Amino acid sequence: MKVDLLIVGASFAGLACARAAALAGLSVVVLEKKSNSGAKLHTTGIIVKDAVDSTPWLAEVPPALVRRIEGVRLYAPNMRHVDLHAPGYYFWATDTAAMLAWMVEDVRRCGVEVRLDTLFDQAQWAGTAWQVPLATGDALEARFIVGADGPHSRVAKALGLSRNTEFLYGVEHEYRDALLEPDLLHCFIDRQLAPGYIGWALNGVGMSQIGIARRMTGRKGTPLRLDPLLAKISNVVSPGDEVPLAIRAGMIPCGGVLPVVARERALLVGDAAGMVSPVTAGGIRTALQHGESAGDAVARFIRGEADDPSTWFVRSYPRFRIKRALRWAFDHFQNDWVFNHLLATSTMRRAAERVYFHRKGDTSA
Repeated sequence: MKVDLLIVGASFAGLACARAAALAGLSVVVLEKKSNSGAKLHTTGIIVKDAVDSTPWLAEVPPALVRRIEGVRLYAPNMRHVDLHAPGYYFWATDTAAMLAWMVEDVRRCGVEVRLDTLFDQAQWAGTAWQVPLATGDALEARFIVGADGPHSRVAKALGLSRNTEFLYGVEHEYRDALLEPDLLHCFIDRQLAPGYIGWALNGVGMSQIGIARRMTGRKGTPLRLDPLLAKISNVVSPGDEVPLAIRAGMIPCGGVLPVVARERALLVGDAAGMVSPVTAGGIRTALQHGESAGDAVARFIRGEADDPSTWFVRSYPRFRIKRALRWAFDHFQNDWVFNHLLATSTMRRAAERVYFHRKGDTSA
């Protein structure tokens, strides 16, 4: 089977890329190793307002799949807190599994062939196209490949591209109805429980989410338990006697965009490219934005309107220079005493608003 574009990974980035390329007239196939694109998620599914404003596709998301979160309550290690808001700013909590399933069906309506339960293993360049053998016995011939298959990308490995080596490791529980202030994203700083990152809690879509993550090195996470965080925050967030409806865990890249993310007629997007904020671990906005742009760029190339995007498009990827510096500082100098004594100061408040709300924060507060 011959196609213009093969995308590996039915992720936010992969599906945005597939949709854009299909709408531009390309034949597109998406391979996804899972039987359900929303299975075994490694994300809380929070989408920032910047993404909602800049991604027209999100305007089509069924309202039942999202819930607005109006601000952030940030807790110091001693559990004192400040509330952070920005005029007009909000986050979307999402039913992430259902949203990805909706996106899969939407790209299929655009003409994309999505093959679930299909593992990508290798690809070889044959002069004019990539030859991709499949476990089913058949093969694909693709004029371009995009790897959108997560932090441990098989495309990156097969094509000799850079691979993620710096990670956060997180675990999150979903409860039917935890007790907490409902319209806020609760964030907990504690170097002992979450070195290099935070704990969090929110009322999502049809469930409450409580999680914690910490800085890791290498590709393997060690067991990370939620119980110590639940015990510490029980006065402000508590699932009571409920058992989790679901548990998700996994590695999140935090080293920034990788050095080599493309070669002739192939490139990486999303987590596969390390396209995740080194500070907040947020990646959905950049995944959607650069996934869509990658689909447009590949379409221009296939139509003969532009050079191979592996030579120019990847230069538009965010470099996260400031955020990489903040990541280094947080890794080396995170100090509970500092947060306990300075969290309520105007300087720390402005810094926190910049992290959570970008340039939209009300820095006069």
